[in-house]
Amino acid sequence: MINEAESFAEEDKALKERIDAKHSLQNYLYTMRNTIEDKDKLAEKLADEDKTTIRDAITETEDWLNSNEDAEKDDFEEQMKELQSICDPIIAKIYG
Repeated sequence: MINEAESFAEEDKALKERIDAKHSLQNYLYTMRNTIEDKDKLAEKLADEDKTTIRDAITETEDWLNSNEDAEKDDFEEQMKELQSICDPIIAKIYG
């Protein structure tokens, strides 16, 4: 019985990590969309080309997310890294 409980605990931990990774990606998508569209944030400071680049990356990631709702934690983290590699340098230019 203890072994069974430990097994469920490991499964629960893995599921929580997967869900957390998915939520982190969704949150980043939401934050980036607001950042480029909200005039009180960076919307007016970003060049149109940079906004388009970020919008395209957001759309591509959202499409992936919609097609891969049950992806693994590593897959969500990989998508997050790819999106950040596009968005973060653009945002950093504004503050740099």
